[in-house]
Amino acid sequence: MAKLLFVMTGTAYWTLKDGTRHATGYWAEEFAAPYKALTDAGHQVVVATPGGVVPYVDMMSLRPEMAGGAGAAVELEEIIRSAEVMRRPIGLADARLDDYDAVYLPGGHGPMEDLCVDADAGRLLTEALASGKPLAIVCHAPAAMLATRIHGVSPFAGYRVTAFTNEEENAVGLAPKARWLLEDELVGLGVDFTRGDAWKPYTVADRNLLTGQNPASAAELAGRLLEIL
Repeated sequence: MAKLLFVMTGTAYWTLKDGTRHATGYWAEEFAAPYKALTDAGHQVVVATPGGVVPYVDMMSLRPEMAGGAGAAVELEEIIRSAEVMRRPIGLADARLDDYDAVYLPGGHGPMEDLCVDADAGRLLTEALASGKPLAIVCHAPAAMLATRIHGVSPFAGYRVTAFTNEEENAVGLAPKARWLLEDELVGLGVDFTRGDAWKPYTVADRNLLTGQNPASAAELAGRLLEIL
């Protein structure tokens, strides 16, 4: 069975352009759906965060109206509560790609605050991309690609990538408040940005890189990862 590294945000807020802090963290479904699918298949998961802090769940993602109903929200909570790995993450600085068969990054707005500027996140993504090992990234987590730039150049330039779109950010009312928008920054990074319908599952594979557009894409992304493993 494979051993996977989940690289996760360690922040509980996202700083908006007016300097205020928007409460956030990781998006529940984007952790829980892949975690359950992978561990049910017998694979091992290790969680890593900046500084080894315990990840914060975005409480908005546990609201029934955001989770797909009351039952789905309860199921997400149960998966998160039962995941012992979430209570003892390792520090990103201590994570070594050689110890893992694949890397996965769940989103939420948190990565827009920390992983986008985290040198260790940039190192791990750069090494994973070059290694040929599966690298799966969903929703806002492609913000971590911004940390791979050296003298303005990223190894992800030229790769087909999807992520949370400007349209979706506008729909949740945060685009006008954001310091920058993920789609814009990724296009500026030089990726071949592609997208599907807003809020619908949409995933893209380019070589060993797998990306998903939004929370609804997390389960599909996990399925594609399982096929490779």
